[in-house]
Amino acid sequence: MKPVSEREAQEAVTTLLRFIGEDPSREGLRETPLRVVRSFQELFGGYATNPESVFKTFRDGGEKVDEMVIQRNIPFFSNCEHHMLPFFGVAHVAYVPEDEIIGLSKLARLVDVFARRLQVQERMTNQIADALVKYLKPKGAACVIEATHLCMVQRGIKKHMSDTTTSALRGVFLEPATRAEFLRFTQQGPRVPIF
Repeated sequence: MKPVSEREAQEAVTTLLRFIGEDPSREGLRETPLRVVRSFQELFGGYATNPESVFKTFRDGGEKVDEMVIQRNIPFFSNCEHHMLPFFGVAHVAYVPEDEIIGLSKLARLVDVFARRLQVQERMTNQIADALVKYLKPKGAACVIEATHLCMVQRGIKKHMSDTTTSALRGVFLEPATRAEFLRFTQQGPRVPIF
């Protein structure tokens, strides 16, 4: 696929402005194509990041750790690939170490790598769990995502109070007791507000 230049991308935004009935030459919109392109570079920066690059692991501190490590309420913003509208919520990510542990901030960075792409929530949940398995090689990994989709609440069916929960469980998290413990942890305590 041939790369698109920044100029071509700005021209596409100008065309879309015309499509919705706007005048791209009016004062308030003159710089909008540039702003949209710059915004897209940030919002979709996950395409430029290899998930492996966020994995900084440690043996020191991981010895004899054979219980679950969970980071709850990791806020994220993504965009659905069907309508290019935002969806946002929290991810709960966990693993049971084999030999190494990962820096806690790296779990949040891993969520961002996959959130900053056009996504469906189901795929994103699996990508996070699979990346943990591939690059950390734990005894097990898990991810639960709870999100609100603007394509559900702002357009289409317009169900304003709906949210979606997805889960991906790998390794020891498929065992009933570990699964139950993880899911219980995801439901405990107050939720961190998104905004």
